[in-house]
Amino acid sequence: MNDRTSGQSTARDHRVAGVHRVVLAGGGSAGHTSPLIATAEQLRILEPGITLTAIGTSRGLETTTVPAAGLPLELIPPVPMPRKPGADLAKLPFRLGASISAAAAILRKTDADVLLGFGGYVSTPAYLAARRLGIPIVIHEQNALPGLANRLAARFTRHVATSFPDTPLPHARWIGLPLRSAITELADADDQTRQRLKSEGRSALGLDPDMPTLLVTGGSQGALRINRAVVDARAGLLASGIQILHVLGGRNITDADVAITDPQTEARYLPVGFVERMELAYAAADLVLSRAGASSTLEQALLGLPSLLVPYAVGNGEQARNATSVVKAGGAKLLDDATLTGDILATEVPAILDDPAVRTAMSQAARSVASADAASALARLTLEVAASKQKTSGEQR
Repeated sequence: MNDRTSGQSTARDHRVAGVHRVVLAGGGSAGHTSPLIATAEQLRILEPGITLTAIGTSRGLETTTVPAAGLPLELIPPVPMPRKPGADLAKLPFRLGASISAAAAILRKTDADVLLGFGGYVSTPAYLAARRLGIPIVIHEQNALPGLANRLAARFTRHVATSFPDTPLPHARWIGLPLRSAITELADADDQTRQRLKSEGRSALGLDPDMPTLLVTGGSQGALRINRAVVDARAGLLASGIQILHVLGGRNITDADVAITDPQTEARYLPVGFVERMELAYAAADLVLSRAGASSTLEQALLGLPSLLVPYAVGNGEQARNATSVVKAGGAKLLDDATLTGDILATEVPAILDDPAVRTAMSQAARSVASADAASALARLTLEVAASKQKTSGEQR
């Protein structure tokens, strides 16, 4: 009895004709889980009876965000990639083998028609298990420069979707980045509705409804250099009539660092650890200062928000490449992380916020590089591949 058929009688006995079974792999950071959840949402819209299962590990954000989205989550052992030779590197083949076996068991149990992977360390074992079992693979790459998992999987699938048009992967098809419905609905709102939502967002967050607003965010873990530069520039920005919503992220800056003793300016500076509904923060903002992760860059672009992007100089340089298209279009300005200071922000922020014509031009340029239909497009591609698999399996029985 081979790997593809072993242990599958129960799953197949309970199949409903024409209903697809999709397994989604992705986790670790919001960069992988957010597009997974957005695509799952569209899969359920396109096929209300669909069976969806997510694969993750116990170490990532998926342990909370995926179940909160109503998706069943199956866990596999994490496979950390050692950064230098040593005992961990010697254990890697055994850890990877165990994780592949766990992923294969999930794929067999669910009788998956297709595996949809979003890269990252969760996806690698799932890709290898699906290949072993003969299950077709669809991959989505969030960043302009692909990671190791998706570079591997692109060697044995033709179904490759990307967030950026110039991502160097075989068979790449640009569809954009799947974004949450809360973001796409805000992007689709007319000018009158956007203005109402701006006032509502500012009110909900405790901001002045009429004051130009800078949103600062460094992602879920925060960005220490951005946070420090904002604190250094804060007094001048507030004095010029700008209010700041500062999403600090991880605890890399203390309450004492951001404390203000002047009650007249304190009301115009709002430091928060995180914002649960980021669409409210976006609705409230006139300008965003952020890292250049794929999600934040393309969310801001789709919403037509002018941005100052500070790519994080780690990994394979993907954040700098993520920023390229929107910067070239004129929707964002690029700031260097290594040289970022409060003085630079004191110049760059008012240059945009104080000039309505600049903001309008940047807003229009930003919108030109983003797609609101990416989640639906990826869902449709996944269902096409799943339907082809079902047809082939039916002909072989």
